[in-house]
Amino acid sequence: MENLKTPPNNTEAERAVLGSILIDTTGRGDERIMDLCLTSGISAETFYDPRNKTIYTAMLTLNRLGKPLDAIVLIETLRVDGKLESVGGVGYIQSLIDQTPTTAHAEHYISIIRAKHLRRLMIERATKVVEKCYDEGDWPDPQAVLGEAEKAFLEIGVSGEGTMPWASAIDQSFERLNDMFKSNGSTFEGLSTGLTHLDEKLQGLKKAEMIVIAARPSVGKTSLAMNIAESCALGLDMNNVPVKADGGKRHPVMIFSLEMPVEALTRRMIAGRANINTWRLNRNLCSKSEKNALMQNLFQAAGDLKDAPIYVDDAAGLDVMDLRARARRAKKQYGIELIVIDYLQLCTCREAARQGSRQIEVGMISQQIKAMAKELKIPVIVLSQLSRANEQRGDKFERPKLSDLRDSGAIEQDADVVFLLRRPSRNAADPESNDETLAIIDVAKNRNGETGEVRVNFVREYTRFFDREIPRSEESNFQTSEPPPEQYSQEYFEDPNM
Repeated sequence: MENLKTPPNNTEAERAVLGSILIDTTGRGDERIMDLCLTSGISAETFYDPRNKTIYTAMLTLNRLGKPLDAIVLIETLRVDGKLESVGGVGYIQSLIDQTPTTAHAEHYISIIRAKHLRRLMIERATKVVEKCYDEGDWPDPQAVLGEAEKAFLEIGVSGEGTMPWASAIDQSFERLNDMFKSNGSTFEGLSTGLTHLDEKLQGLKKAEMIVIAARPSVGKTSLAMNIAESCALGLDMNNVPVKADGGKRHPVMIFSLEMPVEALTRRMIAGRANINTWRLNRNLCSKSEKNALMQNLFQAAGDLKDAPIYVDDAAGLDVMDLRARARRAKKQYGIELIVIDYLQLCTCREAARQGSRQIEVGMISQQIKAMAKELKIPVIVLSQLSRANEQRGDKFERPKLSDLRDSGAIEQDADVVFLLRRPSRNAADPESNDETLAIIDVAKNRNGETGEVRVNFVREYTRFFDREIPRSEESNFQTSEPPPEQYSQEYFEDPNM
């Protein structure tokens, strides 16, 4: 039988860290080394020797209580807790000071014990993965094991971020509020959607938020999500003007296209950006001069999108845990700042599927997506189908409600923001049914802001959304943007069969 190896450790470096804390406090009356340990993410588990782990735990307690971190107070604390003898008595505490000649190299000692702890964590996670590989009964799907392995190792990189100190959280929030005073309403906290009036209501897509875009099929929810993704990636609003809030900065975007293959998605984005009606083009209904003009637009649109920081994963039927693992990897590799998932009901959850309830499964998927947004600290846009309830409850205008979210009420509960998208032209009973370009984004839920309807233009021939000029009677205290150019109007490429 092969001898078991000792896990990586360096007890001398551990003692040097503890000794540096005691020397630093004793000699200077401050806790500089202890602060360095805390900011470096050193916890009791970082120490391999049980004695050192116990001593550092006591030091953490003294630090939290604001008590002096010297040898006398430490010894008394360990004695009261009945742990002094188990760590080697007064002699061991004194040896920590005697064997540490200076605190000058404390940062180097800290880096050593962090590196050893990281190796032990990797060994621990790898051992659990190996056990799952052998356990074909509980883990019959190797892809599930692979997803767990990715999750386990990627989590190591973010472990130690932990809880933000309360004072730091207050300072950050104060700075953000102070920036709002300075900006006079000209900036907002999150990423721009590219639609001026929607941004003014949301104040941008904020970090760690789960944003749900819900609609019935073929209303335009995928188009809206892709327009927002394109705007964020290019740093341009829907009229190709640099976003003022952050000076036209580009933000990397990850798209999980569970419904549409990447070729179809990119073709739609290029055609929309180039203002090409593919239906008319396929049927040779465009004149030669029109084709020449559109070809120039096509080259320009393809060039713009080719350089955009957009990354697409079009794997079908993706398990939500696999999706989270891929998102973590993309965040580390590309610095992703926005995720779009098209769409929630096409995700699966192996863990919940065993219970045989689709409602429970969708609830678990929603919960995991919200957890992903919070973990990665970026906004996540997820598309969702609506049920037929709005068509069956006797509302002749068929306006959707939050309760119409399909398969699970957990989506409504987990989401920070919910858009209910509708187009009045699809309902003959609606008083605005004759307005073919009108689309209404009903912000039905907004955990950190105001709710209400935002009226926009939707040019279906290009699958593009634009700002809509607001009548003066409906204006609030913000300035309306310019209406979309004439070439975006419906009459330009009217499709008689759509």
